[in-house]
Amino acid sequence: MSHQHLAPEQSECLLRIVEAAPQVRRRHQFFMWSQGDLQRWLPHKVSVCGAYDREQRDLVFDIFNSIPVPQDIIDELKDARSEIVNMAVQVWKRTRQQSCRLDLAELVSGHPVWDSLVSLGFNQLLIHGVTRPGRPDEIESFFLFAHPQREYGDEAMSALEMLLPCVHLTYQRVCVTERQMVPVRTAMHPVFVNPYQRVTPITDREKEILLWVRDGLSNQQISEKLGISALTVKNHVQKILRKLGAANRAQAVAKAMTMNAIGTGASAGESYT
Repeated sequence: MSHQHLAPEQSECLLRIVEAAPQVRRRHQFFMWSQGDLQRWLPHKVSVCGAYDREQRDLVFDIFNSIPVPQDIIDELKDARSEIVNMAVQVWKRTRQQSCRLDLAELVSGHPVWDSLVSLGFNQLLIHGVTRPGRPDEIESFFLFAHPQREYGDEAMSALEMLLPCVHLTYQRVCVTERQMVPVRTAMHPVFVNPYQRVTPITDREKEILLWVRDGLSNQQISEKLGISALTVKNHVQKILRKLGAANRAQAVAKAMTMNAIGTGASAGESYT
């Protein structure tokens, strides 16, 4: 993909990505935005997004995954001090802070999390970041993208290079908004909010329905798949929204995916491999 020679459909896709970005202010909106036209430019199933937190004086990472990911891998990728994140940063710095790849399959085996990633088909991490103006050693944001069974070539690196400013600004806006949404902490009553804690467990039936919702089926279509009434499906969906604290179906799917709450299926009727 050349920066100077974009096909008309590529230019239209890029324009849609950029035009939609200013509306993205919350975590679930970022996830849904990343699953749209952004996937056409930069296919991925897992994205790890880090932003510098002034209070913690360090990069704070979050993970967005559209397929189930084991908890030990999530913990490793979200840890700014983990070996794999540090290695990604060092590789990026060695390439003069250009988009680059970390080939996991070429690393020395023995690290259980790295081995798990490779066993799941994640052979590469696509990497890029943003530093503070005039301070190349101070990282403002850092991103890792991965897709099982996919090799990232020069075209993908070029796409990430072009998209980075938009992704950076969008994720920075999300981080600011999410921090502002946290209730004020007082000396008497400190409040630490995690929107995914203490959620009422999703039942197996609700997981099944969420998978069909994720695939874009209506209540009527889901009822035909499951052999139940559309009203029953509607009631299940309403319960799911309440449990997840979601305003709509898209937000419910986004929250459930980030919680790994909807099982291991690639879709409602098949197993992910």
